Amino acid sequence: KREDLDDVLRYMSSELSALHVFVYGGEYNAAIPNIDGSESLHRIGSLGASVSRTSEGYQITKVFIPNPDFDNINGREIVSPLSDKTLSVTGQKGLAKGDIITHINGEHVLSAPSLGYFLRGSAGESILLQVRRSGANEEENLIVVPIDQDAAADLRYRAWEYKTKVLAEQKAKEIGFTVGYTHLRAMGRSDINDFARTFYPYHNADALVIDVRHNHGGNIDSWLLDTLSRKAWVFFQGRATNITDGGLGWGEQMSFRGKVVVLIDEKTSSDAESFSRGMKTLGLGTLIGTRTWGGGIWLSSDNHLVDGGIATAPEVGTYNNEWGWGTGIEQMGVIPDIIVDNEPYSTYHGVDKQLEEAISFLAEKLGNKTLALPNNPGPHPNRSIKSFGAQCSA
Repeated sequence: KREDLDDVLRYMSSELSALHVFVYGGEYNAAIPNIDGSESLHRIGSLGASVSRTSEGYQITKVFIPNPDFDNINGREIVSPLSDKTLSVTGQKGLAKGDIITHINGEHVLSAPSLGYFLRGSAGESILLQVRRSGANEEENLIVVPIDQDAAADLRYRAWEYKTKVLAEQKAKEIGFTVGYTHLRAMGRSDINDFARTFYPYHNADALVIDVRHNHGGNIDSWLLDTLSRKAWVFFQGRATNITDGGLGWGEQMSFRGKVVVLIDEKTSSDAESFSRGMKTLGLGTLIGTRTWGGGIWLSSDNHLVDGGIATAPEVGTYNNEWGWGTGIEQMGVIPDIIVDNEPYSTYHGVDKQLEEAISFLAEKLGNKTLALPNNPGPHPNRSIKSFGAQCSA
């Protein structure tokens, strides 16, 4: 069996005592044959919300809402099927916390052990919900279209990103400064776009939180470090515009001038670790969180086997004068400047101690001063020949 070969490959690879070793892919026997295309009938659709089973049905506890500015990326909708934005298109009203789903396609939802039973094969298909809104006595019908599990996972993740962004901005505002928040879930092509969407609008903020917690890597650390290394060195003043009202701003346009914190944790891995190490080594920011994964030997993932499977091989060493081989990452992980762990209980109840520490640290670094602009040199000099020509050595 292919699974037995995987075991052998894993045993062999483990002798290297190196990270970035992964065994995956290849020809496996499918648990559910898909010869006639019927596999999709067993996949459970998602309503894009969390629910709780009650004596009346399934009560909505949360409808996942991503950043409303970026809930349509390259024509791909990232919205909950139960949201007001989705249902208002068909003249329906979205569901909210406290509303109860009682029936799906005419079947009472309590007639089966799980809500997923009624959502099998429903992704992309219209289904009929009977719901009782919070405080209402009568039920009403809704036509909704569930999404697949991959889209649901992306929706939940982006909703978490947006919630964390709003929380960071609120806490900073309470203290009296402005902060930008950008999260990178990986370090690939699409993550460059995500960074651009969430970094450049806040290039003039007093502080910046770059969140690479549970980032599974890629290869864009050099681009990120290059972007964050740019320094403002000259400022522009036009006849009718300046750096505060839509003018050109400063040389090295859109370069960030404020304080920077990078959030890391035990799931920050691979290229996100290289980025974190670079931020520290280049003096660009302060690291807050917990020790990272520990993968500092790079790989190309091009040594595929004949059946398409792979046992990846760490093959590209990294080093510098400060840390030597592995740049203090391989089998060590990046140790943050300030160690803060998000404990399970408080995290479950919505507390983000690492983010709170980041905001407190930034407030302390800024002190009573927000991001200052350079002093205006004063009136423009008169450079006419009559007044200034005598000083010209040309």
